Amino acid sequence: MKKDDVLKHFGGVMATAKALGISHAAVGKWGKEIPQGRAYQIQVLTKGKLKVTQLDSK
Repeated sequence: MKKDDVLKHFGGVMATAKALGISHAAVGKWGKEIPQGRAYQIQVLTKGKLKVTQLDSK
């Protein structure tokens, strides 16, 4: 799952952080790929609109 896709879906860093219940600083520390645990959380929150990729599961 790509960080850019997540930010676009939620509407930016602050909105993403709020949706996930984390700080905007935590979102800012993500690389280009979302950490695996967060990727699964995002998949559930978006009801599958954003999906965990095979790269995420490594």
